[in-house]
Amino acid sequence: MTAVIIEDEALVARELRDKIAAVAPDVRILEILPSLRTARKWFLSNAEPDLLFMDVQLSDGVSFELFDTLTLQCPVIFTTAYDEYAIRAFKVNGIDYLLKPVSEEDLARAIGKCQRLVAGGQGIGGMGGTGTSTMAELLQALQQVQQGTPLYKEKFIARVRNNWIPIATAQIAVFIRDNLNYAYTFSGEKYILDYATLEEIEELLDPRLFYRANRQCILHSQAIRSVRPYENQKLAVLLKDPLKMEVDISREKAPGFKRWLER
Repeated sequence: MTAVIIEDEALVARELRDKIAAVAPDVRILEILPSLRTARKWFLSNAEPDLLFMDVQLSDGVSFELFDTLTLQCPVIFTTAYDEYAIRAFKVNGIDYLLKPVSEEDLARAIGKCQRLVAGGQGIGGMGGTGTSTMAELLQALQQVQQGTPLYKEKFIARVRNNWIPIATAQIAVFIRDNLNYAYTFSGEKYILDYATLEEIEELLDPRLFYRANRQCILHSQAIRSVRPYENQKLAVLLKDPLKMEVDISREKAPGFKRWLER
């Protein structure tokens, strides 16, 4: 039986891996993924494991968001540091939510349940009807517990001469790296952002709205005017006026970009 761990605390992830090895030595951990971003990339290029261990609150968002862009059928065991009230709020028949620190007894029970589901040929769909809609409900519940705390950055501070001005993320059509990091708004304005890398900016953005097209560019879905395929399976993305930019998508990223665009 194969499994993947999604956990942003390295020590906690290693402890969980060791406990899994102790209570279920037949479970082989394929990968430990530290964020939503790395998890999305991993699942786009790898087959699903038999079982998924997933922290609830990660450094770059809430783990339930993974189901917004990916259709996963494997059973999921959530681990969380939230109190017992939150645990009851998220409880769904057939999926386990284990309170940190996870006890070996609870872990063994949860793994046993998932092993029976896998042996019976059931995925999440066989877990009491749990699926993507339930994940959306769980995300909504978690947002209520967080009392409206935004999951992604709502504004960026831009430098204009000697002044700083706030730019709403919703107004940004594309981020470009060209020695410095720039934000271009839908109206065509260009601003310098005080971030060392484009990766730092990417971590702050909602992946349902923004896509990392290449090493120099992150684009907003609403900025896309058209997409032109090349014979070599690369793509050219033309942005809407007044930007009139053309963004290249590599052959390797083209399938993932298409899935993101038509989600």
